[in-house]
Amino acid sequence: MTVLDADLLARIRSRAAGYDRDNAFFADDLDDLRAAGYLESRPLLEVARDQRLLAAHAPATALGINMHLVVVGIARVLRERGDPSLDWILDDAAAGELFAFGNSEAGNDQVMFDSRTAAVPQPDGSYLFTGTKIFTSLSPAWTRLAIFGRDDTDASEPRLVHGVLTRDAPGHRAVGDWNPLGMRATQSFTTVLDGARVEPSRVTRILPVGPVADPYIFGLFADFLLLISSVYAGIADRALELALENVGKRRSLKTGLAYSQDPDIRWQLADAAIALDSLAPQIEGLARDVDELADHGAAWFRLLVGTKTRSVDVARSVVETAIRVSGGSSYGAETELSRLYRDALAGLFHPSDPESAHGTVATNLLGALE
Repeated sequence: MTVLDADLLARIRSRAAGYDRDNAFFADDLDDLRAAGYLESRPLLEVARDQRLLAAHAPATALGINMHLVVVGIARVLRERGDPSLDWILDDAAAGELFAFGNSEAGNDQVMFDSRTAAVPQPDGSYLFTGTKIFTSLSPAWTRLAIFGRDDTDASEPRLVHGVLTRDAPGHRAVGDWNPLGMRATQSFTTVLDGARVEPSRVTRILPVGPVADPYIFGLFADFLLLISSVYAGIADRALELALENVGKRRSLKTGLAYSQDPDIRWQLADAAIALDSLAPQIEGLARDVDELADHGAAWFRLLVGTKTRSVDVARSVVETAIRVSGGSSYGAETELSRLYRDALAGLFHPSDPESAHGTVATNLLGALE
């Protein structure tokens, strides 16, 4: 059941252009979403559908709030599989706390399987984290930051330590360097950790370096990749909607007919719709499988990274088609299609990137490289 009513969505869409123009955080959107109960735990299928709808109205707001929803989703995945260790995350979310991710690191092509950040254990069971995280969405507003780093206490058996930092903990600061091409309202600053302390009760996982079959990692990848896919599908939904409106308004000087009657334009829009129609079964089918504890075994990560890769590629293609059929006016920097195009480009940089995704699928199909 959606919590996004028509009035809420209309308000959110009305702000999107201003946030983008001013390179400002979506503070009013966040207040409205929190009041609507959007930050609380719900089945992944419901969240995926809502994120697609939200992204069709304000892509950067949807992408930013995604990070909170992923952290909450991990806790839900664990609880549904008999592990209540992160139920406190669900309680915090219900109480209005805002979670974000501080995981990405420049130059770390191992993503979640290794880290440049040091995690130093303390006698009381806490850890001090020192390193630099990039793309920390929700930087102005998070109250809880999920981070991870590497504990090299035992050089022969290093460990990756995952935990949640509270805003009032010392040892962290945001660097105000966010001036991107698109997705501007996410305000995804760089975060510098300098001995930032994660208390023992907020250490969420300690895992070996490298790929590992752990429900925590599964929950992270499943929620992140499917909700990212939903955001880009929503961008494509809106682009196609605008394209249909625009070709109905434009008229050919040669024929006097609306461009909606032009066979070439009709073909282009039909081709875009065919590609877009493929996303809902893929995204929603896998989200339902997560909710229902389906077992895809070793194929899970192949299916997840494939969905994300296809969703981003389809979104960029649909937006480009929409701009093409809408005419030169859509190239103006102030137009919604121009903003959607810039926002869609951000999908290139979310894990898993195309190289990693294809490597994952090839390994599933052919086994590891010799």
